Amino acid sequence: MAHKPGSVHDFEALRELLKPHIESFNYMCRQAKISYTGKFTADVCFQYGGGAIIRENIDFGQFPIMLQVRSTGTIDQVTRQPIKGRKRGGGIRFGEMEVILYLLMEQHILCMIATKVASARDWQATPRKSSEKGHLPCLQNKENALELLQRFRRDRRVLLDFILSGSLIKKVVMPPGAVTLDDVNLDEVSVDYVLNCAKKSTMLELSEAIRDYHDHTVLSQMSDTSPVGEFYLVTDPEPSCSPPKRAPTPVPISTVAVSNPPPIAEPSPNASRSESFESTQEKELTVDDIGDFEDDGDALVLESFWEERTISDASDLAVELPSFSTGVTDDDLRETAYEVLLACAGATGDLIVPSKEKKREKKSSFIRKLRHSISGSIISQSQVSPGLVGLLETMRVQMEIPESMDIMTRQGLLKALVGMMGKRMDTLLIPLELLCCVSRTEFSDKKAFIRWQKRQLKVLEEGLVHHPAVGFGECGHNTNELRILLAKIEESEFLPSSTGELQRKECLRSLREIAIPLVERPAQGELIGEICHWADGYHFNVRLYEKLLLSVFDMLDEGKLTEEVEEILELLKLTWRVLGISETIHYTCYAWVLFRQYAITSEQGILLHAIEQLKKIPLMQQRGQQESLHLKSLRSKVKGEQDMSFLQSFLMPIKRWTDRQLGDYHLHFSESSATMEKMVAVAMITRRLLLEEPGTTMQSFPVSDLDQIDLYISSSVKRAFARTLQVVERVDMSHEHPLALLAEELKKLLKKDSGTFMAVLSQRHSQAAVVSASLVHKLYGNRLKPFVDSAEHLSEDVISVFPAAESLEQFVMVLITSVCQEHNAKILFKKLNLYQIETKSGPLVLRWINLQLERILDWVERAIQQEHWEPISPQKRHAGSIVEVYRIVEETVDQFFALKVPISFTELNSLFRGIDNVLQVYANSVVNGLASKEDLKPPVPILTRYRKEARIKAFLKKELFDTRMPDETTPTEISVLATPTLCVQLNTLYYEISHLNKLVDSIWERWTSKRSQEKLIKKSIDEKSKSFSQKDILDGSRKAINAAMDRICEYTGTKIIFCDLRVLFIDNLYNPTVCGSRVDALIEPLDMELNQLCDIVVEPLRDRIVMSLLQASLDGLLRVILDGGSSRVFFPGDAKLLEEDLEVLKEFFICGGDGLPRGVVQNQVARVRHVIRLHGYETRDLVEELKCGSGMEMQGGKCKVGADFKTLLRILCHRGDSEASQFLKKQFKIP
Repeated sequence: MAHKPGSVHDFEALRELLKPHIESFNYMCRQAKISYTGKFTADVCFQYGGGAIIRENIDFGQFPIMLQVRSTGTIDQVTRQPIKGRKRGGGIRFGEMEVILYLLMEQHILCMIATKVASARDWQATPRKSSEKGHLPCLQNKENALELLQRFRRDRRVLLDFILSGSLIKKVVMPPGAVTLDDVNLDEVSVDYVLNCAKKSTMLELSEAIRDYHDHTVLSQMSDTSPVGEFYLVTDPEPSCSPPKRAPTPVPISTVAVSNPPPIAEPSPNASRSESFESTQEKELTVDDIGDFEDDGDALVLESFWEERTISDASDLAVELPSFSTGVTDDDLRETAYEVLLACAGATGDLIVPSKEKKREKKSSFIRKLRHSISGSIISQSQVSPGLVGLLETMRVQMEIPESMDIMTRQGLLKALVGMMGKRMDTLLIPLELLCCVSRTEFSDKKAFIRWQKRQLKVLEEGLVHHPAVGFGECGHNTNELRILLAKIEESEFLPSSTGELQRKECLRSLREIAIPLVERPAQGELIGEICHWADGYHFNVRLYEKLLLSVFDMLDEGKLTEEVEEILELLKLTWRVLGISETIHYTCYAWVLFRQYAITSEQGILLHAIEQLKKIPLMQQRGQQESLHLKSLRSKVKGEQDMSFLQSFLMPIKRWTDRQLGDYHLHFSESSATMEKMVAVAMITRRLLLEEPGTTMQSFPVSDLDQIDLYISSSVKRAFARTLQVVERVDMSHEHPLALLAEELKKLLKKDSGTFMAVLSQRHSQAAVVSASLVHKLYGNRLKPFVDSAEHLSEDVISVFPAAESLEQFVMVLITSVCQEHNAKILFKKLNLYQIETKSGPLVLRWINLQLERILDWVERAIQQEHWEPISPQKRHAGSIVEVYRIVEETVDQFFALKVPISFTELNSLFRGIDNVLQVYANSVVNGLASKEDLKPPVPILTRYRKEARIKAFLKKELFDTRMPDETTPTEISVLATPTLCVQLNTLYYEISHLNKLVDSIWERWTSKRSQEKLIKKSIDEKSKSFSQKDILDGSRKAINAAMDRICEYTGTKIIFCDLRVLFIDNLYNPTVCGSRVDALIEPLDMELNQLCDIVVEPLRDRIVMSLLQASLDGLLRVILDGGSSRVFFPGDAKLLEEDLEVLKEFFICGGDGLPRGVVQNQVARVRHVIRLHGYETRDLVEELKCGSGMEMQGGKCKVGADFKTLLRILCHRGDSEASQFLKKQFKIP
């Protein structure tokens, strides 16, 4: 295809366009190459059904214009515009490809089969030269060819029936004797004629179509190339000889990507280089190949291929004007507009008629531009005629007016001025003057003249009857009279020549008598003959002016303005008098034309030009009084719509189009915020202009620009939300809940929104980001609320949705805070209907924590019951149950933080309380099986006094002493744990308390990290957590564990002294006298017990357990010297020995500095040393101390020696002299 350098072509797009039409007729396009070389030809290979392969080089004739592809990308099904919005080069315009398709399918293929197959019936598949192999057709039998021909004819009838029954034909006139299409033999209807009527939107006369078919039956429909370059395969592949080896001409790589071709045979010697099928080199396009567009014979083709810049590609931009009742087409308006332009230019006196010879020597502007696009060279200004003459030539090319019609129009206008002295050309009634001054002899055929005359008559009717600027009825004539004259002029062409010519002249004379007084009637402030009011009716003139404005676009690139745009616009000002155009009307029409062109091409430059023109439209107070009155009179009313002003008719479509784009800016401007910024500018300018119009109500538009931006945001966000929701609903939901996925997608949407669109909208609305984020928050909240209300426990869905919803809400609040100050943000937060995820998830998390803790407590109880209290290993001297307890606690903590749901300090505190309770239960369970240390001690003997004869007689006075009998239970009857077991329990408790801090630190670190990652804006942390201290955590567990460890230590020391060493310590020490049994005998067994403790107990607890053993040893020593029983007697002289034994015991535990600290031991020994010192007092001193005590003192008060009553009494009971015995007997009645 012909193209400019650098342009992109894609045959796939062309093939996709043709494919559905071809398949409807059972054709398959095997390969196609379409080239533009002056004549429009196509090298096509077709296959019908599964059998026949047809290859043909088809000539469609000479096309005088450039057919263009709007895009090779995906086409929007509604707007019919490329989704990417930009065309990618020249070539075949899709709008005309349907016409070309019909030609391919009907005329050139079908008629070719009918002719060629018939001529090939007698060909035989005989051996030929190697160079001719595959070049001749092979035909097996006559029946196959006839069957194929019948199928082609049947498809031809289907095609014709489709065209005639659809809306492609405006009106169908039946031939004489026919009532419906069933009465017409469609095989005798010319498809070319039908398609031509469809393209021109003209009436179809089937009698003419039948006549055209018979006129061309004997003519070949093939190209004028040599038959050697054509071959056909009509037979079935299997019984016939092999298909042609020669491949069709490959499409150039720069244009089309095709599959690998079949094996290629040698080229035909009779084929030219440009026609060679195997040639892979693209032939360079030259001006000589294209040729000049001549005037003769081109007018009809030119007219049918005028590029209609309609709003089919941007339907919302249609101007709200009533349609033409006469059926005036865009081609009619274009040609009439050019005639008006020539007349206005002629008023300056520069209108000349160039000779045909001179015209033929010039290259058309299209060819020059095409040459420039191919070669890249710059055309010198000398090639273009200077001044008005050259500019008119440019306009002719831009408006696609044939040179023959241009010359004819110029000549007609000049003839019309003959005899009109002082008459300006732009004051002529142009259509009437052309009808009078242009004869049918100046046309190449009668049909062209009839069509031209019909256009002039329709224009007269539209300008004088339907849309007159000055009233019609005031002239004394009615509209029916004028319509009758116009109809008679049209009928004159179908009468005999002499009669028809006479009728035509009489009607034109009568028409002049009616029309001239009407159009020359001056408006207010005008002089007679100053202006001609025939084309300045509102609806008609702006459509003509639109066609003139369309000439500012480059023919080869519709997205660019031509280089002569300034000169063209200046030239168009000449038409303002005739068309009634004012400055406001010009800027408005030009802005609308530019904006519609942008909608079609998506060129940013065009959009910028449109914005400039919109800004130039003066506001109401800037317009003059006369222009204001003129604009006020311009009203239109489309069927079903309200009465609209001029500005409303042109700007409302722009406003609607921009509103539609900005109402879904997430979709339309996802790739470019710069385009969105320009579109917002267009919307705001048009809104401002429309608000000034009297017919515009405040209900039609928002009150302010801020409200308009709010509407855009609301509409676009809702549409984007709906699209996101649809995408989410189509995604596989097996791994993630839809609400969670929706929250993540909305978060991405807000990120893009804030990074791309808000930069544009915030220029006109400072709170745009707040509006967008708040709306997203609300829309998602509506979806989230039913789910939150139905959540009863921490299911997988809740764990998935709650964090996503909380994250989205936090992101929304961050956006709001980034836009507003903190104080304002807090106010906006109160207006938000917060999801309250933290509040909703709190009870669910607490319920989960309680369930987990119940499970842990059950496990702890079972672990304690099954524990054997054996060390795990020599290095790990604690029980295994505590390890398992911490493992399950840590697992629970991991699960707690893995929930990902919003967690407040309340839930964390509940977790801490639960863990604290679990560890307390474990510590208490360890010591629950221990007996009281008092149960380990033997019963205290009854107090007796010393007697020689009986040594000591037991006696106890009930009123002075505790009369409770001692517990007869012995330690052997109590379940006493072994020392290693107690040591393992102690080590286990130490492991528990030592890992407590690690657990707390881990939980606190993860909590701090979680809160910092959430970046809470709401500041919803509980106030208690602000003063949160780690040392307050699990304090109950610490106290319980320490209490349990103290109890085990006390129990262990008491057990060793009062159970394990009872015989040596409690029973035999100082029995019967001090000299008989000293402490030295206890050191060795005591050392053995101490070594056992140190071997098992972990080092941090050794001092603690040794201290308990020291305390138990001192308790045992006091038991011996105060409650030793009747078998022990002490004398004052024994105090020194007792002091020595106490020192031995003290040094044993100090162990030369390796044991307990000396100061600690001395403090513990002090209480025993005091009792020993009392033993050194004389009996009379002790008696006196005992006597001087009062009754209160006797009950436990202190005496002068610093001893309490009971201690003194016990010392006297063990004193071995008669004085003490007599005193106790007399005073206390102790036997």
